Amino acid sequence: MLNVKKHGIILEKTDNGFENEAVLNPGIFQEGNTVRMFYRAVREGNFSTIGYCELAGPLTVIERSKEPVFYNEKSYEFKGVEDPRITKIGETFYMSYAAFDGINVFGAYATSEDLKNFERKGIITPKFTFEEYEDLVKKNLDKISEVHVRFYSLFMKYGLADLMKGKIYVWDKDLVFFPKKINGKLAVLHRLYPSIQMLYFNKPEDLTIEFWKNYISNLYKHVILSLEETHENAHIGAGCPPFETEKGWLLIYHSAQNTPNGLIYHACAALLDLKNPAIVKARLKQPLFSPTETWEKEGNVNNVVFPTGTALFNEELYIYYGAADSRIAVASVNINELLDELLK
Repeated sequence: MLNVKKHGIILEKTDNGFENEAVLNPGIFQEGNTVRMFYRAVREGNFSTIGYCELAGPLTVIERSKEPVFYNEKSYEFKGVEDPRITKIGETFYMSYAAFDGINVFGAYATSEDLKNFERKGIITPKFTFEEYEDLVKKNLDKISEVHVRFYSLFMKYGLADLMKGKIYVWDKDLVFFPKKINGKLAVLHRLYPSIQMLYFNKPEDLTIEFWKNYISNLYKHVILSLEETHENAHIGAGCPPFETEKGWLLIYHSAQNTPNGLIYHACAALLDLKNPAIVKARLKQPLFSPTETWEKEGNVNNVVFPTGTALFNEELYIYYGAADSRIAVASVNINELLDELLK
């Protein structure tokens, strides 16, 4: 049994107008003893921007901005820039996020040289209507689960699309960059419901409509993690940016479990091959940790632990996560023990 220690809540909402509803799902970048945290800040009406705070060591908040550091400026992110993840490739920082316009959710990213000024690169996930997506993904349903279509079909079956004004596109989120190029290309994990897929590209302009038509028509070639265990019978999604170890890329991801009392979100772990991360070397059969504390079980969304960033201090891997979609908490595990458990 792995010893996962929960350190509790380290950040909560404030009276500041931009974060008076919730703080959650932070992107993390570690520089020595300093942890820089970029978190989703929610104000009343479910509008999200990105706030910032700084930690000395893994747990002590020493600085916190009173204003957002990244705003929703574009029409495609009118309702929010959500769930940031931070990686550094070479000298450039990549901040991926979910762009929410009030109806549709796309994966987008911005780059920075100093983590203060960000340049938007825009949406890089596919922009197809549900019907267009269904036509494409059905070309390989004999090789992947029908669940890849079921989620979107429910919108049509129950008339939910008619209740939502505007054009409804396929949702793609949980966009996470690897912290180095793989075979000379940017490598990204993303989530076309319900599995985790791998995407490679050089520049956003490569991701044309024709590229995505071919990609989705052959989606089975790009799925690296699909639903296997009971605790992930609803869907899974990339969580923290992959962490490079000698034994492989350590991926902390989230899973959602359907239960009679609703969804339960867990933190999970897998190990990917260093040279070809599409190869899954190992995967925990049970969650790494689950909602057990009151502050994880009760909030804006009950029963949620949603990991989005890590920091390593000595041999202890600290995992930062959203708790019940309301606050930010931290858990830790010995990284060598975790790797050994994965490779058993």
